[in-house]
Amino acid sequence: MAKTTTSYRCTECGWTTGRWVGRCGQCQAWGSLSEGQTQGARAVASQRPSQPALRITEVEASAARGVRTGIGELDRVLGDGLVPGAVVLLGGEPGVGKSTLLLEVAARWAATGRRTLYVTAEESAAQVRLRADRTGALHDELFLAAESDLGVVLGHIEEHSPSLLVLDSVQTVQAQGTEGVAGGVAQVREVTNALVRTAKRRGMAVLIIGHVTKDGALAGPRTLEHLVDVVLSFEGERHGGFRMVRATKNRYGPADEVGCFEMTESGIREVPDPSGLFTSSTGPTAGTCVTVSLEGRRPLVAEVQALVVPTSLQQPRRMTHGLENARVTMTLAVLQRRAGHKLHTRDVYASTVGGVRLSDPAADLALAIAVASALRDEEPVGRLLAIGEVGLSGEVRRVAAIGRRLAEAARLGFERAIIPAGAGRDARVEGIKVVEVTSIDEALRAAFGNSTGKVVPLEKRARGQATPGSIGMAPQ
Repeated sequence: MAKTTTSYRCTECGWTTGRWVGRCGQCQAWGSLSEGQTQGARAVASQRPSQPALRITEVEASAARGVRTGIGELDRVLGDGLVPGAVVLLGGEPGVGKSTLLLEVAARWAATGRRTLYVTAEESAAQVRLRADRTGALHDELFLAAESDLGVVLGHIEEHSPSLLVLDSVQTVQAQGTEGVAGGVAQVREVTNALVRTAKRRGMAVLIIGHVTKDGALAGPRTLEHLVDVVLSFEGERHGGFRMVRATKNRYGPADEVGCFEMTESGIREVPDPSGLFTSSTGPTAGTCVTVSLEGRRPLVAEVQALVVPTSLQQPRRMTHGLENARVTMTLAVLQRRAGHKLHTRDVYASTVGGVRLSDPAADLALAIAVASALRDEEPVGRLLAIGEVGLSGEVRRVAAIGRRLAEAARLGFERAIIPAGAGRDARVEGIKVVEVTSIDEALRAAFGNSTGKVVPLEKRARGQATPGSIGMAPQ
């Protein structure tokens, strides 16, 4: 007989420990541990399998082939469409358009003659119908139910036998007989487990909408992401039109692919060629530089902007938007230590165009050139783009897929590219001149057409004391 022991479980993420502590060891939440009873391990008797194990070459792979949803950008992220029996979790900020996207998916799925069930636990059926009228997501094979009880949801599944289920959202559905309130750890785990079992048994694809915390992480226990087959993140600013679906886990395809969408008055529209959305239409100006970020397997041309102004504060401001604050801070430190740009007395503001978020280290060099350009108040020479990671010693490091990045830049009409030394062998692209550099100093000279790396303050240049070819502010 198994021995019962006292344990403590985190109500936020489900982490357990044998003794009480003030802070959860997994999600770092304070005061979230509650006392409970657990049973120790017990012996399990072996049983005869209902089906024998097969050689892997004898297993039919057709059952795991994806079915296209009719939305090409979403199919790109999923790998090759929705796999029968797959459970997909979609998370995102409130108001970003999760419900609108999945309602469009449900309508496209039903339009092919496959029965679809859309279950909403946050809105009434009439509210969903109004949104469907606005976006044109109406079809006779699309069934709608407003339910928050798991048992009733499973009853609708048995009655209609859909090939696709959309649930909005998992945190608002409650399983009777399970402790806790809707959205709690036990409830979310039980609801998801029941949907996963039903999906695998019936070969039904399931799309689940999940809430996120204020930090942008999926709400609920961390085990929720382990239970499902695919985890998607729907990103974008509520007041901006651009949206991006990013896969963070995918058992059926690449886990780093992205899909691009645009939110319009008539619903959500896919954007197969989004590069033009992330560059300004005014052309190159002081404080800007273009780079090519690799999002999954897709190259995206994006513009980095910087503004450098004198500060009256003892601690200068470092404000970022669309860029990782840590990478911006490190790049500024390299510019000051390795390139002589004295930024400790200036506020620096760095941003991207179009609301895109750049986490690719290849954007480091473009950020450095944009900051130097803002410091000098002079634009880089020609239609220039910069690709490369900047190291702490000032070296410019190689990044992956240089050829694919340059091919995308050449398609959009860029003429010059600054890339890390040694990468040119893999980047023979017609129509674009490649300049290879080894350090941040060489990159700045190539960007501004200078033969010297001397830096002079803007105030002195305004009084006519600048030297020819200077780039900003002299070392002190």
